[in-house]
Amino acid sequence: MTNPPSVIDRQQIEAYHSLPCLVHHVPGRVRFRIYRLKDDLDYAANLKQFLLAQPRINHVRVNRAAASITIDYLYLYTGSSLVEIASDLANLIKQAATTSSIPNKPSKKPTLTTENWSSLRLPVFTTIVSWLSYQSGLVWLRSVALASLVTVTLPIAKRAIQSLFGDRKINIDCLDLLALGLSYSQGRLVTPALVITLHQLGDLIRDRTARSTATQTADLMDAIGHFAWVLREGQLLQIKSDSVQPGETVIVYPGEQIPVDGEVLKGRATIDQQQLTGESVPIVAEAGTVVYASTLVRSGQIYIRTDRVGKNTRAAASIELLQNAPVQDTRMANYAAQVADKLILPSLVLAVIVLAITKEPARAASILTLDFVTGIRISIPTAFLSALNHNTRHGILVRSGRSIEQLAEVDTVVFDKTGTLTQGTLSVVGIQTIPGRMSAEQVLTFAAAAEQRIAHPVAEVITNYAQSQNINIPLRQKWNYEVGLGIRATVESQEILVGSDRFLAQEGIDLECLGTQAFPLHHTCDIEQKSATSAWLSLIYVACDGKLQGVIQYADPLRSESHGLIQYLQASGRDIHLLTGDNQKRANVVAEELNIPLSQVHAQAFPEQKAAILRDLKLAGKTVAFVGDGLNDSVALAYADVSISFASGSDIAREIADVVLMNNDLASLMEALNISQETKQLIEQNTLLVVAPNLMALGMASTLGLNPLVATIVHNGSAIAAGLNSLRPLVQHNLEEQNSLFV
Repeated sequence: MTNPPSVIDRQQIEAYHSLPCLVHHVPGRVRFRIYRLKDDLDYAANLKQFLLAQPRINHVRVNRAAASITIDYLYLYTGSSLVEIASDLANLIKQAATTSSIPNKPSKKPTLTTENWSSLRLPVFTTIVSWLSYQSGLVWLRSVALASLVTVTLPIAKRAIQSLFGDRKINIDCLDLLALGLSYSQGRLVTPALVITLHQLGDLIRDRTARSTATQTADLMDAIGHFAWVLREGQLLQIKSDSVQPGETVIVYPGEQIPVDGEVLKGRATIDQQQLTGESVPIVAEAGTVVYASTLVRSGQIYIRTDRVGKNTRAAASIELLQNAPVQDTRMANYAAQVADKLILPSLVLAVIVLAITKEPARAASILTLDFVTGIRISIPTAFLSALNHNTRHGILVRSGRSIEQLAEVDTVVFDKTGTLTQGTLSVVGIQTIPGRMSAEQVLTFAAAAEQRIAHPVAEVITNYAQSQNINIPLRQKWNYEVGLGIRATVESQEILVGSDRFLAQEGIDLECLGTQAFPLHHTCDIEQKSATSAWLSLIYVACDGKLQGVIQYADPLRSESHGLIQYLQASGRDIHLLTGDNQKRANVVAEELNIPLSQVHAQAFPEQKAAILRDLKLAGKTVAFVGDGLNDSVALAYADVSISFASGSDIAREIADVVLMNNDLASLMEALNISQETKQLIEQNTLLVVAPNLMALGMASTLGLNPLVATIVHNGSAIAAGLNSLRPLVQHNLEEQNSLFV
């Protein structure tokens, strides 16, 4: 292991964090810890790509949470010993850190395509040619227009025939085909061409607001892990994780994900369960502790008796729940189809009666043209498209029109705790010192010196905080880390102990001398106002040469915007629930801080329990939005009516979420809810704009008679008016932005 520099300054940090430290090595496989992997996503991606380009490397797996990289190499690797192989690979890692050009490999991911607007070319061409032929009277141009019109009508005819003879019902395509046929019979081409163009435009806009239903679960499967180290007949073997037999002993090393569910037989390890349960603070696992697949061993080594493997593990059950989540219509509600189903038959009967009485095909065509549907087919999707763009300008990605509809109906909002209402990362919030001994800065300095380069979240928090305070961290000489207890180190010829109260008590340190005065270094947590300090804060004790010097207080603080958002939601009459895998004490403290009723706090919930709670709320008639950011939230996100996540959330959470807060600001949810309500009101206005003029025109066509072209103008004019009304909020927003530039 490479010794750290005696004093870490900002110029040395990047190079220092890029140094590979060997964790463990067996033939064919080696694991290094590289601290830079955790914070530098580009470096992690480039390093993996660089190593995969090497001829003797088979597979590379980066675990950013553990700041580690695992390299599988060929057994025929040139090198006479494991030491030489590890040295060669370490040199490659160092070389990658200084290589600006990384070999490119073809991506296996399919590229995303935008909507194919080219389908509008032929209808627009037909409309233009039809109008020119009408104006000029040229026979050859009229023939071109007619041939083009027949071509664009064929898809409508196919759908109408399929509906009549396949589905045995009359749909809107049947009415459109009849109206077009009557117009053809009278030699009119401009009217049907314009109608087809407008219909096609509405369909394209509607499709643009649609969202793919395909959900990628590869990230979830990767989280479980693909291999396991198993003891068989006294030999240590690496096998596929789903090939482990119940009852076999699995060994898990530092930086590895646990591949099975089971009970710890021996060993001691710090385990990060956040992606499965959402708990922000790691647990200490020892003999008798039940552990789960997909959780991460941050430090230590454990032997596990296998109980469940593969699809039977708790993590796999969560994946199955996600894949079996109810598939909701990801297109916006098709208002046109709903209205058409009710009006198709009356419109057809009325047109037949008028034709029979008046013998005027034009009047019948006018009635069929005034179907109420075209305006809705255009204006409603346009309203959703406008809302989607409006949200985007506020840093909110909304995937579909349906999501906007559902947001407007939400009456219950369920929040995850860790990373959603809280910041999701541990932070130092205060230091309590012993009067007459070390200052708060000295306590922090010695604690950071002892904890440097220790693979534990709290150690990283203390070290990072010391660096952020521009504290020079002195060299740590001899040290010994005891999993679950703390660390003993020699710093500047003094023996430093950093760890739990139990650790210091075992070493004979007197803890009763601790005073009550606190020296907070942050304003995120006012200790005097906490009624349940032990639940809200966690403590790390620091001793020097046998005497207690102080206590470092750390916590996962609330987001600054959490209070305001909860107050807004409660004032608007929405119910608030807190749903977390964290323990009941921490959940209750957060609920009390945010004024969430304790009866609506659900703690220690695994993914399948989260899904069950959401199902119960929906069965009670609630329209439920769930807000979460972690892998452990993916099932709940899939089962909610509206799922909301953050750009900084896990890949699978972002993929599943209907709404992504791109600026990672929880307060953006208020804006998304306001825009959805505004869109709902807009849709109601558009429906009136479309129905009222068409209804009056229908009355005139039935009684006094109405030229089909006038009917088309009324019909399409109302659609255009409703479409422009849909764009009104977006135009207003643009004007407000422009005006703000001159203020």
